[in-house]
Amino acid sequence: MDRVMKMASERGVVIFTLNSCCMCHTVTRLFTDLGVNALVHELDHDPKGKEMERALLKLLGKGPPVPAVFIGGKLVGGTNKVMSLHLGGELVPMIRNAGALWL
Repeated sequence: MDRVMKMASERGVVIFTLNSCCMCHTVTRLFTDLGVNALVHELDHDPKGKEMERALLKLLGKGPPVPAVFIGGKLVGGTNKVMSLHLGGELVPMIRNAGALWL
């Protein structure tokens, strides 16, 4: 858990993913298309990835542990939450407030 939280605070936007997860790719692409240079951490390429996945599952409480999006060091959530925020016009202001988007 400590490692997840430390990594989550390293950049304005941090996304924990699995290489084989299509929803992870979709969320990562959304941030790229918005002009955000997010730190994307693929858990399946990390020796402690399974341990981090369990920690993310505890943080999220339900659903799949990835993608897990942190903005400004705070957990936003997974795909459904990110897409809801984006469609509601709330995602870009959150990213700006975290200093990860200058447009």
